[in-house]
Amino acid sequence: MPLGNRRTGSERLNLPMLSLQLHGDRDLRVEEIAPPPPPAAGEVQIRVRAVGLNYLDLWGFRGMAFAKRKMPQAAGVEAAGEVIAVGEGVSRFREGDTVTMYGAETCGHCKACREGRDNLCENVAGIMGFHIDGFARELINRPERLVIKAPKGVSFEDAACAPIGFGTVQHMLFDNARLEPGESVLVHAGGSGIGTAAILMAKAIGCTVYTTVGDDEKGAKAKALGADHVINYREDRFEGVVRKLTGRKGVDVVFEHVGADTWNGSLLCLKRGGRLVTCGATSGPSATINLMQLFQQQYRITGSFGCRMENIAQSLEKMAGGMKPVIDSVFPLAEFEKGLERIEGRKVFGKVIVAF
Repeated sequence: MPLGNRRTGSERLNLPMLSLQLHGDRDLRVEEIAPPPPPAAGEVQIRVRAVGLNYLDLWGFRGMAFAKRKMPQAAGVEAAGEVIAVGEGVSRFREGDTVTMYGAETCGHCKACREGRDNLCENVAGIMGFHIDGFARELINRPERLVIKAPKGVSFEDAACAPIGFGTVQHMLFDNARLEPGESVLVHAGGSGIGTAAILMAKAIGCTVYTTVGDDEKGAKAKALGADHVINYREDRFEGVVRKLTGRKGVDVVFEHVGADTWNGSLLCLKRGGRLVTCGATSGPSATINLMQLFQQQYRITGSFGCRMENIAQSLEKMAGGMKPVIDSVFPLAEFEKGLERIEGRKVFGKVIVAF
C-alpha cells in the first residue's frame, strides 16, 4: 500500500516502508524495510514520489556493477520527491518542497567537489542504486548539499528525469561538446530518455538535428519533437545518410551513447575539427579507432559521465520554462517489471517512471 495511504504525521517513522530491493542478478523484489531515523544535522528527509528508470539500472540489475555490493540493496539511480522534514542547520529547504537528488555519494571535500564537479569526486563512495543503496524507497535522508530544489510547477515525474535524463545531456552538450546555436548535431538513439532530451535541448538553441531511431514510429515521434532528419538505422547506414545530407562535410557534434555498434560510423559523421561526446556503451564497451583519421581530421573526443549539480538545477529551470521531458510511461511500484521490460525490449520513447 502506498505510503500516503498508510501513514500520517509521526506514524511515518514507526511503520515499515516499501522499497525495491535487489537481492542478486535480476532478482528484484518489492519489500518492506525499516524507515530511516529523523534527519540528522545538515540532512533533508524526502518522501520519494517518482523514480526514473535508466539503462544504468539494467546494468546494475544484471550484476554489472564494478564493485562489490552488499545485498539486498535498494535500487534506483534517479528520483524526485517531497521534503517532509529537515535537520538542524538546514536552510535551503522546507517541508513541502519538490526536490530531486544527486545520484552519487560524493565527499564534498575534495577539489572537484569544492568546485561543483561532483562527478569527478576523488573519494566517491559509489553510485546510488548501483554500488550503494539507491532511491527506490519511500523515505530517504540525504545531505542538504546533494539535494536540488525544483521550481514551482515542475511535477515529481518531470523532476525525476533531471539528474540523468536531462542533467547528463546538459553536461554532454554544453559543458563538454560546447554546442553552439546554429550548429549541427547527430543524436544517436533519439527515442531514448537522453536522446529525446538531446533533441529538445539542441533544437531550443536553433541547431540542425540528425537522429537515429530503430523504427518508423519512433522516427515520426522524433520529427514531432523537432528533429530535422531522422534515420532508421535498421534500414540505412546512418553514416552514409548523414554524409550525403551534409554534402560530405559531416556534423559539428555527435552525441554518442550506443558504443561499439555506432562508434566508427559516428567518427565518419564528424566534420573536420568536429566534436564527439560519449556517455554510454549499451551495445558494448570496446571499439577500435583509426589514429590517422583522428589526428588528420582533428577530432575532439570527450568522455562524459553523470553531471554537475549545477546541470541538474539548469535542467529543472528548463522544465519550469516549458521544456518538458518526454515520458514514455508511468508504472506503479508493484508493476516496475513492466517498465524494465519496455527499456530492455527497446520499446520506449522517452523516460519510464515508477511512481511511489
